[in-house]
Amino acid sequence: MNLLPVAIGGDIGIYALLRDFHTQYGCDAVVLSTNPTRAIGHSSFITNVVNEGINDPATLAQTLITIAHEHPGRTLILLTNADWYVKAILDHRNELAKHYIIPHPSQENFDLVGDKHAFATICHRLSIPTPAEIAVDLSDLTQAQIPAVVKNAAATLKYPLVAKPASSAEYFYINFPGKKKIHHINSEEELATLLGALVTARYQGTFLIQEFITGDETQMRSLTAYRNTRGHVTLAATGRVLLEEHTPGTLGIPAAIMVEHYPEVIDQAIAFLNDINYHGFANFDIKWDTTHHRYVFFEANPRIGRNNYYVTAGGASTARAIVDDYITKDDTRHTAATPVLYSVVPHRLLMRYILDDALNGQVRTLIRDGKTVHPLRYSADKSPKRALAIEAMTANFWRKYRQYYPKPTASGF
Repeated sequence: MNLLPVAIGGDIGIYALLRDFHTQYGCDAVVLSTNPTRAIGHSSFITNVVNEGINDPATLAQTLITIAHEHPGRTLILLTNADWYVKAILDHRNELAKHYIIPHPSQENFDLVGDKHAFATICHRLSIPTPAEIAVDLSDLTQAQIPAVVKNAAATLKYPLVAKPASSAEYFYINFPGKKKIHHINSEEELATLLGALVTARYQGTFLIQEFITGDETQMRSLTAYRNTRGHVTLAATGRVLLEEHTPGTLGIPAAIMVEHYPEVIDQAIAFLNDINYHGFANFDIKWDTTHHRYVFFEANPRIGRNNYYVTAGGASTARAIVDDYITKDDTRHTAATPVLYSVVPHRLLMRYILDDALNGQVRTLIRDGKTVHPLRYSADKSPKRALAIEAMTANFWRKYRQYYPKPTASGF
């Protein structure tokens, strides 16, 4: 097949995706990033092209075309796991499609799925539970209007609340003091401060103020799906989140997942993707509501997630989903059925945060039996420098959790 995956980014998830391509098809890969990253560094099969300007969509497109010209005769597959890069690819899809297979959604579906408020609207139509929310349009909100918005939130929702941008792609380009991927709000004062910061920063998007769904992080579920160009969902894999990351820029990203099968949420996700005729990867965030005893869908990201290697470790290759779609034309559905622990954090650190005795015992059994994976520890890509870098990255989680989440809580914040 002479494949050459070309990925934009350079984080753990990008390496994991390219690792799967290397394992399945023995192909080398190219990563395009704004700076060298430790996740990619010293790899024997990945070439890292560094260009500081690729956050500009036109520069990104031209750099990708240059890379394509440097590899004539290869079947190029364009990959990323970041919303803003997906958006940039779609902005230049006509040019890039002359050189690359582009396994990403249409612009229409990116806008639908990438907008969390639009996502909730579709879910309501399909009777898929989502959190109660208020959508705040920041484009014309003034400082003087903030008290009324806060009062409305207090009348409609009960604290604590969760606040996040409707579009992660838009949010990427804004900066303000205290910016987080997701904001946990405990009072009217905190909500007013956040909205004030957004207005001052001239953020023009929509922010969602949502009810907090009860339960700690171990009630979160991750679902990764791929729907192909012929309308078949050929990958649908689920796992139970055991611990999330807690630094401001990565808050809510799973750091450890135990592969488990959840047929009910898979059926709901497939109904959603079929309803909008979606194509490509989608990564759903779901939570078991311990109060109302139901699964609640938070969002669907219109791309593969950073934590995607739990899917591969469980037996459902992410690389194969793309190759089956565009090259072998195979519509067989695969799911993750092998019990395994995916973790980027040290196991001893992870166990501090699993308070449920039964769940703690399950995880310890997986560790004892060697049914664990770290996405960056790949036996076919070993070198002393790479091994040292990976161990340093892993050990650094002790410092991060000590600083941002020193003790487990019932809410996860």
